[in-house]
Amino acid sequence: MNTVPPDLTSAYPEIFLLAMVCVVMLADLVAGEKRRYVAYYLAQLALLGCALLTFTSLSTETSYTFSGMFVDDPMSDILKLLVYGTVVSVLVYSREYISSRGMYTGEFFSLILFATLGMMVMISASHFLTLYLGLELLSLSLYALVALRRDTVIATEAAMKFFVLGALASGFLLYGMSMVYGATGSLHVAVVSEAIKSGVLSHEVLVVGLVFIVAGISFKLSAAPFHMWAPDVYQGAPTAVTLFISSAPKLAAFGFVMRLLVEGLGEMVADWQGMLIILAVMSMAVGNLAAIAQTNVKRMLAYSTISHMGFLILGLISADWNGYSSAMFYTMAYVLMTLGTFAIIMILSRDGFEAENINDFKGLNKRNPWYAFITMLLMLSMAGIPPMIGFYAKLSVLQAVLNAGFVWLAVVAVLLSVIGAFYYLRIIKLMYFDEPESFDPISPQTDVKVLITINGVAVLAFGLFPQTLMALSLYAIERSM
Repeated sequence: MNTVPPDLTSAYPEIFLLAMVCVVMLADLVAGEKRRYVAYYLAQLALLGCALLTFTSLSTETSYTFSGMFVDDPMSDILKLLVYGTVVSVLVYSREYISSRGMYTGEFFSLILFATLGMMVMISASHFLTLYLGLELLSLSLYALVALRRDTVIATEAAMKFFVLGALASGFLLYGMSMVYGATGSLHVAVVSEAIKSGVLSHEVLVVGLVFIVAGISFKLSAAPFHMWAPDVYQGAPTAVTLFISSAPKLAAFGFVMRLLVEGLGEMVADWQGMLIILAVMSMAVGNLAAIAQTNVKRMLAYSTISHMGFLILGLISADWNGYSSAMFYTMAYVLMTLGTFAIIMILSRDGFEAENINDFKGLNKRNPWYAFITMLLMLSMAGIPPMIGFYAKLSVLQAVLNAGFVWLAVVAVLLSVIGAFYYLRIIKLMYFDEPESFDPISPQTDVKVLITINGVAVLAFGLFPQTLMALSLYAIERSM
């Protein structure tokens, strides 16, 4: 029987990245200890190549390949380009940090690229198997990255917690998918959607499967009450790895949610909407209230992430294009803010010293006014204070919630956001009104100086002119859903 070979054009970026991972590993092996920089530049080259391949194949149309298991549409293209940019920034910010801690190795860059490949597959998956394959490729890479410093007990402990709880969440997700498959008879996202739309399936079986799927997704988003891994992993992992975990995977998780819940299970919106409301309220409450008590910055930012994921979920609750585009805009804003925040932590760290305590920010304005100013912009944005991008991100999801008729939910979100502003403003107070505990010079490399400046200015610029990202988000959703 003759079979038509798949059209590989849509998957060229993934194929190129997989080949480049092999090149990075072989080059690192040949280069040896004294030329570790070869792996770094090859990793950056791989991401640049993926960006060029994705950019040259941009289209307003939706195309499928691999028997409908892989989709290429405007949303996947835009999310992938954002992932490339984020990972490039992570590598630039991390280079000096990992070099001084014995992590400047081919393994680090290979795992980063494998995780990026997993994110790309998640974003373009249109089949339950490819969704799960991408998720597991990302997860396994992250487990290894957290444990990369084998000489550190706290990192090893964090990796074990991450692995055990991640395996449990994957089991939930897989069981939920199997229930949906049992009810619909298919693993294709589009076929599942059509089967549910027919209305002849067992609703009870679908709801049981949906509960497990939402639980699995919530873990990957670090939404309460499935957030228990985040504080320990954020604190225990090397800061460079924490930066990576907290940024790019959130873009992939958004794509994962859109493919699975919106495209596949969109006809069950009345069922998953109620679940997401509970998750959003719990995430915002747990995240903002628990963050107030933290003295470790990375742990505080973990709870901050949990609260931000609650706001992201608010956009999904409205179940319309406006809400979905608002959630995508919020994801982009969050990634931009978290990149800069963890970059500042790494800039303040030095060989043999981790700037993980809130008191390490004391007197930063006297040590370096420019980095204090950038940190202030980032903290104000995370608190949702105008004219930063964080304000418009929160405003957009709140408007979507109000348009959907959930006035009480918007009120709760605003109140919890006001509570959350405390721990961000505390950082600003320490920088500008307290005496520094150390006067060690802050002198990152030139590329880091340039990038952190662009990062900080972008938080303000996109806040003053948010229309570009908002229009991009709406375009991606309208053309793909």
